[in-house]
Amino acid sequence: MRRPRRTSPCATTISSFTLRSPRHRSRRMVVRQRRRVVVGAVRGAALLALWGPVQAQQPLSELFRKVSPSVVLVRTLERSVTADPQAGLTTIPGLGSGVLISADGKVMTAAHVVQTADRVAVQFLDGKLYPAHVVASSTRADVALLQLDRTPIALSPARLGDSDKLDVGDQIVVIGAPYGLGHSLTVGHVSGRLAMGGVVSGGPMEMLQTDASINMGNSGGPMFNMDGEVVGIVSRILTQSGGFEGVGFAVSAKVAQRVLLTAKAFWTGVDGVLLQDTLAQIFNLPQPAGFLVQQVATGSPAALLGIRAGTWPAKIGTEQLLLGGDIVLAVGGIAITPNGASLDQIQSHLSQLRPGDSITVNALRGGKVVRLSIAKPR
Repeated sequence: MRRPRRTSPCATTISSFTLRSPRHRSRRMVVRQRRRVVVGAVRGAALLALWGPVQAQQPLSELFRKVSPSVVLVRTLERSVTADPQAGLTTIPGLGSGVLISADGKVMTAAHVVQTADRVAVQFLDGKLYPAHVVASSTRADVALLQLDRTPIALSPARLGDSDKLDVGDQIVVIGAPYGLGHSLTVGHVSGRLAMGGVVSGGPMEMLQTDASINMGNSGGPMFNMDGEVVGIVSRILTQSGGFEGVGFAVSAKVAQRVLLTAKAFWTGVDGVLLQDTLAQIFNLPQPAGFLVQQVATGSPAALLGIRAGTWPAKIGTEQLLLGGDIVLAVGGIAITPNGASLDQIQSHLSQLRPGDSITVNALRGGKVVRLSIAKPR
């Protein structure tokens, strides 16, 4: 049996009250509300003084229109070994992204997009292709600099920003060509700043972590701040599925500028695998570590030196390798050391050589150490 409903005195008397319009409010109520307004305004002014003036950000659509002409597709052709080694080499196309940074036709991209490319072309927003060549590259930092062989009449280079001013939580945009879909924009935030350890071009290596969507084809594309300045060059993703899972990385603009514009990292045109520990023993190296050459770009300094690339696919443990290529032991008298500790020293040595200076390489070939030498190209 339900108990009879109990009511409070307020409930029993509320029906006798007369509802009034706001103009019938008592003087005491009006005074209290005025005081609340004054106090709220004072508090709001204090917060504005604490936070500083609010900066109005340009809409994403306006930002995209502003910077999109500086974003390019980077198309490459390079030779690769087929599944059947006896079939020889085949030419495969590659695709990445990049950003124009100067009016004379310099383009930043990722090193892994162009490091061993035989031919490179840059495609602008209007769809036109322009041939280009690599002028600087660092595989350790994963950034490269291209120079257009001929430039369009009108260019709209992007500005390089100060990546040190970025804070975790700041909004950024990434523009590139995921799966070949040119000039696609994704939006996200700086999720973290990662000191990767080691040194590149005399300074620390740093990556910017982001949740902005990054997929195949985005590599080398620009990360912009909300002022339309380049603050990073897209490098890689962390994934278990093979697709984007919310963890992407870009090389900070500070590192890219130091490596490519200040140090002018020497492009070798070679890619390979560091052999150390068990692999060094398997290959019977005469020293603790060496660099097994996998690919060599046509016309590159490595090709002019006569360095040989691998030709036979093989799997050793968990490593997929191309065998049959040279194993570099030393460059300019600087030995390859475990964990790549000497690689930055070798890069600096090559970058500081003047055109005409001698480049020397000691390599293990067919069980014998050979010495290769050329004059540094102009």
